[in-house]
Amino acid sequence: MFERISEGFRSAINKIRMKDDEKALKRALDELKKNLLKADVHFKVVKDLLKEVEIETKRNGIGKANFLKALEKSLNNILTAPGNYGFVFSPNPPTVVMMVGLQGSGKTTTTAKLANYLKTFKKKKVLMVAADLQRLAAVEQLKQLAEMNELDICYDENAKDAIEVAKKCLKEAKEKHYDVVLIDTAGRLAIDEELMNELVRMKEEIKPDEIFYVADSLTGKDALNTAKAFDEKLGITGVILTKYDGDSKGGVALSIAHQVKKPLRFIGSGEKIADFEVFIPDRIVSRIMGAGDIESLVEKTSAVINEKEAKKLTKKLKKGQFNYNDFLNQLEQMKKLGSMKNLLGMIPGMGGMLKQIEDIDLENSSEIKKIKAMINSMTPKERENPHLIKESASRRRRIARGAGLSVQEVNRINKQFQNAAKMAKKFANKKIPDMNELMRMAQNLKFLK
Repeated sequence: MFERISEGFRSAINKIRMKDDEKALKRALDELKKNLLKADVHFKVVKDLLKEVEIETKRNGIGKANFLKALEKSLNNILTAPGNYGFVFSPNPPTVVMMVGLQGSGKTTTTAKLANYLKTFKKKKVLMVAADLQRLAAVEQLKQLAEMNELDICYDENAKDAIEVAKKCLKEAKEKHYDVVLIDTAGRLAIDEELMNELVRMKEEIKPDEIFYVADSLTGKDALNTAKAFDEKLGITGVILTKYDGDSKGGVALSIAHQVKKPLRFIGSGEKIADFEVFIPDRIVSRIMGAGDIESLVEKTSAVINEKEAKKLTKKLKKGQFNYNDFLNQLEQMKKLGSMKNLLGMIPGMGGMLKQIEDIDLENSSEIKKIKAMINSMTPKERENPHLIKESASRRRRIARGAGLSVQEVNRINKQFQNAAKMAKKFANKKIPDMNELMRMAQNLKFLK
């Protein structure tokens, strides 16, 4: 997500090899400047960061450790804008949020992602309001997202007035005791008076607790300018950056926080509904500096993984009883966590290796599709007892026909599955397997390719 900035930092830090070497510090700062500008960080942000890093490093003594500390502190200062982070709930529900932004910024999808985040991780009752009546497909798009992800939506297909839709749906939300109302508003291809006046009137009528500006990170400096324009008219309370998976530069995050003086609240880090992360400055800095973000990782996994179910699964693993039903259940749980690559980035020391790692697609992987087809062709007894498939050629032929696979593919998948179950059993019992055996098993496991 912040690969370009992280690389730039590592490159700058490596320029300092000796203590009290002012020339080395100058080389490091020049390297830092070059890399930050390449990462699309606004020149004023770069200027302020370099000045702060230089002063702080010289104050504590020139050296790699002090340069690193100064860089971390300065980055934290730049990313920290006045206001709240994450999602703050109103003491008097429902918490009402207006989602605003330009057309094409990903506003409608982001509304659904935020609703899913609040439902999955905060266990809240959320109502999405389809109040974008300007773009023909906007209401239908939000309806489809709601249906696909089991989210609640309020809309009126015959409505002409977005403000009336918002008022009607807000009344419904109060009557049905919703915790949060997310209002998807109209965007335009460019900022115009008509758009702004409608949003200003809606703000006056609805009196939202929050106004989130949704910005497309791929537009770079344009995202910064439009965020300022929306803030002047509406008084936005936070920014959500979308399409961050397509922008390894990451500079727009630093620029918006520093120049607009509004807190970044969330980041959309992929195409799927679960690819959505809360933005907390010190945690993001930790990831940029290569120290990971264990806190966010624990929060994500603990919200999705049921403790009782986890203990039950551990017992089964220890006994070597992991079966295809368990596999499907775990797959569904993992999908709720979003991008596997982003999760790996939260583990300390993994940041520098992310370039070599391909993201794992738990829905569209060809191998996962084959496994699901194979499981759907099994009887309930076969799902619970994978060894039955190994012992019966007639079962394998029947499963292959039902799944549209060859018998050889069924044999291979079942063998991989049993190898994975053996490896999981060894780790569950806290016995470290022989390294050669582990490597051999890893080479044979191709579930996620």
